[in-house]
Amino acid sequence: MCATNAFLRSLGVEIYASGHRRWPDEVKAQAVAETLRPGATVNDVAARFGIQPNQLSGWRRLAKDGALVLPADGEVHEAVFAPLVVCDVEIPTHGADTRAAGGGIRVVVGDVVLHLDADTSAGRIAEIVRALGEPS
Repeated sequence: MCATNAFLRSLGVEIYASGHRRWPDEVKAQAVAETLRPGATVNDVAARFGIQPNQLSGWRRLAKDGALVLPADGEVHEAVFAPLVVCDVEIPTHGADTRAAGGGIRVVVGDVVLHLDADTSAGRIAEIVRALGEPS
């Protein structure tokens, strides 16, 4: 337990004498991002962080709902690909503004339309597309 506490303190987690912990959003986001890596499981990551898997699943829900922002991970270990459709026909988006600012990137998933800057990294786009594609 001491090794786990030392690891958590190194990440910035506050551990109180009562055993309660205060988790910074950056640490929660790091744990969620680790669950999205190929081959990772919620149970394994939860054990590494010394938490229950259902707590980590709750953080994953926060990230999916946009309440927890995942890091733009510079350590992409494996290429992640998302399907891309290129067409000349304008796709109706039910009244949403379809103009991509300054030649930016537009991601359309069902009724959701995201406009991203043109310099958004491929890794970040893949993370967003992966998060949008996860079942509720």
